[in-house]
Amino acid sequence: MKTALLEEGVLAIRDLPTPEPGHEQARIRIRSAGVCHSDLHIVRGDWAFVPRSGVVGHEAIGVVEALGPGAERFVSVGDRVILGLGGTGGGYWCGACEYCLSGSPRHCAQTQGIMGTFAEEFCVWAKSLVVLPDAVGDEEAPLACGGLTAYGAVKKLLKHGVLPGRKVAVVGAAGGLGHYAVQLASAFGYDVIGIDLGEERLRFIESLGAHRALDANDAQTVIEQEYGGVDASLVFSARIAGFELGLRCLRRGGLFVAVGLPATSEGNLQINPFEFFFKDPTLVYSAVGNVQDMRELVDLAAAGRVKSHIGRQGALSDLPAIFDELESGKYVGRAVITDLTR
Repeated sequence: MKTALLEEGVLAIRDLPTPEPGHEQARIRIRSAGVCHSDLHIVRGDWAFVPRSGVVGHEAIGVVEALGPGAERFVSVGDRVILGLGGTGGGYWCGACEYCLSGSPRHCAQTQGIMGTFAEEFCVWAKSLVVLPDAVGDEEAPLACGGLTAYGAVKKLLKHGVLPGRKVAVVGAAGGLGHYAVQLASAFGYDVIGIDLGEERLRFIESLGAHRALDANDAQTVIEQEYGGVDASLVFSARIAGFELGLRCLRRGGLFVAVGLPATSEGNLQINPFEFFFKDPTLVYSAVGNVQDMRELVDLAAAGRVKSHIGRQGALSDLPAIFDELESGKYVGRAVITDLTR
C-alpha cells in the first residue's frame, strides 16, 4: 500500500505491507486525508521535540475494511468513519483515570496518539472512531483535527463564563482551524471579529458569517477604540505575534484561549507582570477534543452548521507541493488528499 514517510526530514511515498488490526482495532481504507498545519511543522522540523522520521498524517475519513478481536463491539465492516481526534490521544486512552473520567483523555498516562493517515490503509483503536451519516461527505476529513480543535476552543468560552452575544476575536480566522471557529462561534451566538492578513482573507472571513473582519495590522486599534477590547480571544495563529495580538485585544478580565503551536524558533510568549496585573486575564490552552466532542461536531456538520472550506485537493504524490503551498499561504481553508493510491 502507498504510504507517506518522513525519512530524516525528507518526505517520500513508499510501498509498505498492509497492516493487520490488533485487539480492538479496525483497519480503515482511507478515502480522504486532511493536511493539517501541524503536519507541516513536523515535516519542516519546526518543533524541536518531534522526531524527523516516521509516518505522517492524523485526520481522515475512510471505510472499515477489517476488524481485530473485540472491535466488533464498536464498529462494523463497511462503516464509513472519521478518525484522528487531533492526533494526540486519539489512538488509545484507559477510560478509568481522573483525566479520562473528566473528559480529558489526552492527559491519560496511557494515552496514545494517531499518526500515519497519509496511507491507503490504517489501523486504529475502534473506540476512537465516529460513524458518519451520509450528510457528511468525504471532503470533511479535516473535521477530525482542525474542526475538532476549533470546536474544543469555542466550548472553552462557555466553560469560562463568556456567554453568547459577547464579542470574541478569532486570530488567524481564515486559516485551516480559524475558519471553523468563526462558523462555530457565530452559530453559537457570539459576536465574532475575525482577524487575519490581506483583503482576500478578510472577504473569506466575512463569507463565513463573522460580524466583522479586521486586518491584523489595524485590529488592536479598531477593537480598543470601538469596543474597549473583546471578551475573549481565540488564537489560532502559528506565530508568537498572533498570540501577542490576541492578548492586546482583550478587555480587562478577558479570556485568552491559545490554540496554535508556533515553531520552536519563534521563541516564547512573554508577559509583562504589570500588564498581567492590570489586565487580569484568564489564560488557557485548548488542544483538540474527545470522542464525544467529535460526535457533537459531526452532528453540527450534518445539520449544515459548520463545513470545511477546501482550498486545495490532490493525490498522495502531491503532498510535497501541497506543503509548500500551505507554507506560502497560497490557499485559504484546508487541503485534502482525495486519492491515496498514487
